[in-house]
Amino acid sequence: MGRSVAARTALLDAAERLFAESGVAEISDRKVAEVAGNTNHSAVRYYFGGREGLLKALMARHVHDVAQQREGMAPPEDSVLGDIRGLVEPSMRVLDHLPRPSWRARFLDHVLHNPATLPLVREAQDTTPQAVHLRASLAARLRHLDPDIVAGRARLITRIVSTATAEVEARAERDGEDPRWPQVGDFLVDAIAGMLSAPISRPGRTES
Repeated sequence: MGRSVAARTALLDAAERLFAESGVAEISDRKVAEVAGNTNHSAVRYYFGGREGLLKALMARHVHDVAQQREGMAPPEDSVLGDIRGLVEPSMRVLDHLPRPSWRARFLDHVLHNPATLPLVREAQDTTPQAVHLRASLAARLRHLDPDIVAGRARLITRIVSTATAEVEARAERDGEDPRWPQVGDFLVDAIAGMLSAPISRPGRTES
């Protein structure tokens, strides 16, 4: 690993941890550089062009890691459950391969629930062919349901999954235990399938 790549990686790792622990707004770029062991207090601006560039790089790293894990998976089974597993399991594999303790899930949860950083999360959506195909396949399987309600459920599920994985990660660090991400993934896949496929009791009503 070259010096420049190593410096960028150290900054990303430090930022991910600090943002997960304290929030994006509470941490200065100088603090990120200090924790990364970089004597240049302007290192974030030098390597990423500033705070927004750093956040985009953090999101891009995660999306890249997820895409790599998905490429190594066997084709999903031909079902709603299979499509959901194909979308969820790669993220669980990424979390499972991180050093312990990890802060990735808590960082992602923070930026997802922060109005100032939410646009960056949406911008970083996985657009690899595999992910696009899985989302399209899942939408087709659910076409018997009101698409607006399915979309509303999907937004709700995203927040639930984010909070749940952040809690698992925090608990694992606190208790010094294995977070057991494969089992967490199985639980989430089953729960998501149930929520997305549930019948609609009052057609025409969606969440705000």
